[in-house]
Amino acid sequence: MSRPFSFVAGLGLFLAGLVSVSGCGHEPPPNPGPPPPTVTVSHPIQREITDYADYPGRTAAVESVQVRARVTGYLDKIYFKEGTEVKKDDVLDEIDPRPYQAALEQAEAQVALQEAQLKYQEALYRRDLKLVTSGAASAEEVQKDLAARNTTAASLNAAKAAVEQARLNLGFTKVQAPISGRVGRTLLTLGNLVVADQTVLTSLVSLDPMYAYFDVDEATMLRVQQLIREGKYKSAREPGVKVPVYLGLSTEQGYPHEGYVDFINNQVSPGTGTLQVRGVFANPKPPVGDRVLTPGLFVRIRVPVSMPYQALLVLASAIGTDQSVKFIYVLDDENRVVRRDVKLGSEQDGLVVIAEGLKPDDRVIVNGLQHVRPGMVVNPKLVPMPTPPRELALPAPPATIKATEKARR
Repeated sequence: MSRPFSFVAGLGLFLAGLVSVSGCGHEPPPNPGPPPPTVTVSHPIQREITDYADYPGRTAAVESVQVRARVTGYLDKIYFKEGTEVKKDDVLDEIDPRPYQAALEQAEAQVALQEAQLKYQEALYRRDLKLVTSGAASAEEVQKDLAARNTTAASLNAAKAAVEQARLNLGFTKVQAPISGRVGRTLLTLGNLVVADQTVLTSLVSLDPMYAYFDVDEATMLRVQQLIREGKYKSAREPGVKVPVYLGLSTEQGYPHEGYVDFINNQVSPGTGTLQVRGVFANPKPPVGDRVLTPGLFVRIRVPVSMPYQALLVLASAIGTDQSVKFIYVLDDENRVVRRDVKLGSEQDGLVVIAEGLKPDDRVIVNGLQHVRPGMVVNPKLVPMPTPPRELALPAPPATIKATEKARR
């Protein structure tokens, strides 16, 4: 009985081993894992650029005048329309001229009187001068005649000067525009008394060219001064040097208006740590409508703070931040992600200058940064470096600067 049982048990173990061996020979293949992620890469853009600094500013008139009368009298006429442009020497107001016309006629009559008196004294002097040789007149009488003639001649000169003064006063009753520009509102209505050199009748501001004042921070000022000392930049204080400056209104794209720096203050403000700078801009009158610039406008100012140089630029969104360290991801020859710490330069139309840490042939990851980490192998897709829409191109400096100079003269 024991042998058949032992045989059956051994047969069962043998069959079980066969089943086990057969199962091991058909194991499923291991899971290969997900494919490498696809990322977009681009070579950096290489081009010549200039670094700029941007500041807020305010426009101001080159010339501003409070219009006052030079004679006293009652306001008789107003010739200008408030808020319009006038030319130099246009008549704005008129003081009642009748008193000054009468004064002029009186002065002219005094001249005629003195001329007649002088003619009489001259004839008397010449008659006595002839009589003195025959003894009919004394030398003392001749001397009196000469003195009377000279006195009358002096009185005539004084009368002529009074005529000129009266004529000037009569002319001053017509108040003329001392400059060309836009006239303000009238500050005095008809019939009011105008006091010479005191009463303000209106105001007048010039329009072309136009100033724009802005404040440069101390760090930028020191940087530019260092470049000037190194011979890499020219100072606007040097004769004949015109440093370009660009202006944009709050409603405009970019900086479409170009002028030049014509004034730099002599000291840094201790309260703000800034240096006041002034640019001058052409402001011609268009065929239709008003001029673009008006005194007192808020404007945006852009100033070059370097000479042109070759630079590498990448999309701003391709730059990562690790605390205070800026970095980008590039690919090596095996498409492996490598972190590269970089030093940034200025921003140029949505692109950022990489001053250090990047080479022209590097492949920079510009899309999919959140899905990669250093050392990871990726599937790159090479595309041109994406560029945001560029701001309006800066105008060519020479033509506008010449136009501004011509308008200012």
